[in-house]
This record gives sequence, structure tokens and C-alpha cells, in this order.
Amino acid sequence: MNRKPELLCPAGDMARLRMAVAYGADAVYLAGQEFGMRAFAGNFALTELQAAVDYAHRHGVRVHCTVNTMPRNGEMDRLPAYLETLDGVGVDALIIADFGVFRLAQRHAPRCARHISTQAGVTNYEAARVWHEEGAARVILARELSLEEVRVIRERTPSALELETFVHGAMCVSYSGRCLLSNYMTGRDSSRGACAQPCRYHYALMEEKRPGEYFPIEEDASGAYILNSRDMCMIDHLPDLCAAGVDSLKIEGRAKSAYYTAVITGAYRHCLDAAMDGRPPDPVWREEVRHISHRPYSTGFYYGEPGEYYADSRYIRDWQVTALVTDCDDGGNATLSLRNKFRAGDVLELIGPGIRPYALTVPDTMTDTDGAPLSEPRTPQMVFHMKFPHKIPPLSMLRRYVGNRP
Repeated sequence: MNRKPELLCPAGDMARLRMAVAYGADAVYLAGQEFGMRAFAGNFALTELQAAVDYAHRHGVRVHCTVNTMPRNGEMDRLPAYLETLDGVGVDALIIADFGVFRLAQRHAPRCARHISTQAGVTNYEAARVWHEEGAARVILARELSLEEVRVIRERTPSALELETFVHGAMCVSYSGRCLLSNYMTGRDSSRGACAQPCRYHYALMEEKRPGEYFPIEEDASGAYILNSRDMCMIDHLPDLCAAGVDSLKIEGRAKSAYYTAVITGAYRHCLDAAMDGRPPDPVWREEVRHISHRPYSTGFYYGEPGEYYADSRYIRDWQVTALVTDCDDGGNATLSLRNKFRAGDVLELIGPGIRPYALTVPDTMTDTDGAPLSEPRTPQMVFHMKFPHKIPPLSMLRRYVGNRP
């Protein structure tokens, strides 16, 4: 077994960064409000980046910042100052796709390692070697590669060059994220962080002489989703990725919820630790990936074609967060913030940093901030108190099953 890979997790904003750190990330990736491929993720103002980097570093977590759009002429003059800011606040690495940006980063952010984005489409060892010769510390390999192709790239590139691959999250119908469908249909540039995801739309055919009459592309009452992709999930195959020599395992999802960040980070943390110790993973952690909003899973291109999912474009959302634990004393007396309504007597699940998920019945001893008895917190973000059997770490969550059990 090679050395333990880094677990790299998404941090769309400060709340999600805290979740990633608490639930076991070795590193996080985030963006400022320019030059990142997720323009609608929340992201960090320049004034917030220092606090984000300081928080991560205090907890021993590295920070990678995306500068991976394909900027136009009118944007280039702003890049030097932006890169200098990232260098100054202590960002550990920059994720870059454009060679011009790469050169500017060498001059204006010399303390930041340079990682080559999956947007650059590195699919062979020669391309990886060239980026390393130019000064890249890491390449993030194209998602279209098989596990065998990843293994060959590792064998034929310098050991000093780190390889990063995606292990979980949404996949895209385009090639290495380079798509013009969004530009054509909505005017939103997918290569500059503003993709409208038209591949998820519900399409039908319309015959020229019969305007307004829509025909399903397949004989199905719900129509067809001809460009739909499955989500990637490699939690059952981490030993294979480790054996292939991958240095960093990346979870997609900067635009997803703090709950998603927490659950997926925690699940992969436990399963990766088990893989490195030669232990079979606890099934509870493998099952956690089904407790977040997701599309039907596949293993990406690692073992062959992932296949499309044509039935619909809906997410599977079987669980709902009800409350967030903000504080708890040694006696289990906790302060919580409400997210969705529940009441005394309901059966919920508790998840948290380092906690194996378990079910509990909500006690009838909840109180509001004035100490008055409370049977059902109702107001969003309402602060209230509840007693647990033992001390619960901050950023733990209560959740409820809202799906249809078989």
C-alpha cells in the first residue's frame, strides 16, 4: 500500500469549511468571488479568505483555492493583485487550468503550490510530465480516465508530481468539464463558473409542422433525460485507488449543502482510514453516502463506462436535517439550532464528528432559551436546549427519514 492519500473536501463557504474540518478533511478547496468554476457556491470575499485560511490551518488542514476559469482579455489585468492576495493570506495551493494564469501565479503567488485543474484535461503521462517540468506540484487527472490509465500515469511520471483524482460527487456530460451547451442555451459560460446545467433539463421532440406538440424521445410517460449523468461514488473501491498511487482523493460539491459536506467527508474519512489499516470498512459508513441528496451512483470511468440515467433528473432525498448542535457540556446538555420541525417522541438519527450514527427518541424535556418546556421547536433557526445521553461534539446534527421505506 502506498502512503496515505490526502482527503480533499469542498468548502463553498465558511459553514461548509467548518464541517469539512470537523468531519475529517486533510485539505479543503474553496474559491474567492472571481476566477473559480463555481460562481454560485457562496464563495469567499477577499476580506473573508484570511479568516478561512487561519481557521483551517489552526486545525492542521490545508487550503487549495480555485483559479481555474478560462479568463478573457478584460479580466487578465485583475489577476496579479488577486494572486498576490491569495499568496499573502497563506493559501497552500492554487488550482489552475489556463497556462497564462499558471505563469502569472509563478510570478505573483510564489509561495503557493500550483495544481493543474481537471479542466486542463490531463489524460496521459506525457502531459503530466510537461506540467511538472513547468513547475506544477500536482495534476488533477481528467475524470474520463480508467483506473488502469491512472496507474500507468503514476508509473511514468516523477514521484515528486502528485496525482489527484475525484472519488465522489456529480459528474458532467461534457469532456473534463468543458461544455458549450450552457453558453448556447442560456448565455451562461460553463468555463467561467456559471453553468446552468442544461444537461439536466427534461427534453422532448417537436415536429416542425406541429408547433406546441411535444413528443417524448423515448416511449415513457415522464419523457426523457437524454444527457443525464449518474453521480460518482468510489467509497467501496478506495483500496484500488490507493494501490494505483493516487496522492489526493477529491470530493466534488462546493455548491452543495453543509450537511452533504459533513456526511460525505465523515464517510470517506472512516473508510479511507480503514483501507489504509487493511480493515474492512464499517458498513454504516458505506451506507452514509445514501443519506445525502444524490443521483443514482456509479464508479465513474474507473472500471468502464458509467452509463447514463434516463428515468428522470431528480435527486434522491430521503433524509432531512432537523437541528444543528452548537454546544454541549459534559453532562450532555446541548444547545441546538432548528433547521426543520420535529417534536418530542419522534425517532431521529444523530450524526457528528467521530460519532457512529445512531437512532434516538426525542425526549420530552426540551426547553427554550428562557427555560420554558418545549415539545415542538417550530421557528427556523430557533435556539433551544435538549439533553443527550452523553457529551455531543459541536456541529453534530439530528436528521429525520422522509423517504418511502420499502
